[in-house]
Amino acid sequence: MLKRLHIYMKERYPLVARLILGLIVFLEIHFIILLNEGVTTFKIGIQEFVGAFTVFAFLLWLRIADDLKDFETDKILFPDRPLARGAVYKKDVMILCVIVQAITVVLNVLFMNNIIFFCILYAYGYLMSKWFFQRAKIQPSLPLALVTHNPVQMFVNLYIISFTVIKYGLRPFTITTVMTLWTLYFPALIWEVSRKIKAPKDENDYTTYSKLFGYKKATRFVMILTIVDIITNIILVFRLNKISIAILVILVTWMTVQFVKYMKDPNKFVIVDKVERYTYLQESTMLLTVVVFLLVGRI
Repeated sequence: MLKRLHIYMKERYPLVARLILGLIVFLEIHFIILLNEGVTTFKIGIQEFVGAFTVFAFLLWLRIADDLKDFETDKILFPDRPLARGAVYKKDVMILCVIVQAITVVLNVLFMNNIIFFCILYAYGYLMSKWFFQRAKIQPSLPLALVTHNPVQMFVNLYIISFTVIKYGLRPFTITTVMTLWTLYFPALIWEVSRKIKAPKDENDYTTYSKLFGYKKATRFVMILTIVDIITNIILVFRLNKISIAILVILVTWMTVQFVKYMKDPNKFVIVDKVERYTYLQESTMLLTVVVFLLVGRI
């Protein structure tokens, strides 16, 4: 089973990369709030690492739940995936998921201060895994699935924000907390829509936004979301680093140009590839803003 799970993790959820991602997501939100609220004395301990591990574990659960939900579909449309081709068994990933989530629950009960928000996060994840008990209505509708499932990133953000606010005794409702709640929601939404935009020649039986609305309308929608997203980022770094603002403007300008090029000719490149590159650079900028502020202060 360990060999089979190694295959699954390597192809569907790379362990080291996802652990690092969990740490980055948690610390980015954590420090963005603290620095904007003027907190410069930090108490870093096991709680922060438990929080980062919780992000990792929760996203693993969603990955496994999604693969199990799409098992029959994947055998037809994506037969090369490990579950679909039989390289990994359903029981393997289910056992893995139970063990990891049990560890996560114990760690949160023992160390975290926001257990209510942990329960809210996992309650939403459970409802997602069950299609909110409306599978017959939600599964055939791509827009309905997006509306019900994609806000999960906001619940992840809320879990992190609640921990930070409680630990440092901050005001829960400020422009910083509101913007932070949204700032990592938009990249997830942008990526989710972008990966389901294809050129007309690349369409198949898989339902995409480009098939439903046309690739131009779908791309225009993502472009608008990207611009709105960068505005939230600029608000968050405005008091921390003016150079970061310039970098974010350059990045969004480049990405906007790519959207326009794609709408003119969708056969030149795959739009989600450009979106992923942009997202990595954007989030790296946000993270570096925090690091630079901690090292040299406001610029």
